[in-house]
Amino acid sequence: MNSKKLFLAIVAFFALQQTQAQFSFKPGLRGGFTFSTISETHSNYKPSFYVGGFAELNIKKHYALQPEITYTRQGSEDVTRNYTDANSGIERTERRDLQLDYLSFALINKFTFGPGLQIQFGPALDVLVADNLARRKTYNDLAFITGIAYKLSSNVTIEARVKKGLLDVLDSDYYHNDRNDYYFFGDYNTNVNFQIGISYSFEGKK
Repeated sequence: MNSKKLFLAIVAFFALQQTQAQFSFKPGLRGGFTFSTISETHSNYKPSFYVGGFAELNIKKHYALQPEITYTRQGSEDVTRNYTDANSGIERTERRDLQLDYLSFALINKFTFGPGLQIQFGPALDVLVADNLARRKTYNDLAFITGIAYKLSSNVTIEARVKKGLLDVLDSDYYHNDRNDYYFFGDYNTNVNFQIGISYSFEGKK
């Protein structure tokens, strides 16, 4: 081996050692409360919960990439429903709750500043696992997540996030079912989800 190849091999070896020294892996669990609504439905926020797991990949001192799988319950409360009474023929109004449960696959970028303040953001794919909608425009959703967090210790972090859906989740301007019920909605009905909770990471590997 000539001196040039030997030099490149030594540089590559120390570069690899430096990368391995900075990289660490921590699995963990996260959960908390959600407050959700569907945009342009003139409804109230629905309180519920989320729970899931993650794998924190610490790539640099102040940056980590975190794949997540989270079960989250979303929807809207007190959605106004207008319908015609089949017996009297009179138009009536009532309110209903809409429920959408998702299994969310997210890829979160985490930047740490100071002793423990974090900025978090990244995309998510939400797969619908249960709902009470009679008809829907799409079963799944694409979303963008952003939020802040604070590390109380090396294992415990408090999180506050906003997850905004990008796809229209309802059938049309009028969400209706086979009983001649209909809702007065806007044209673009997307999921809006606020999360506040806690995450716990286990001792990982370097």
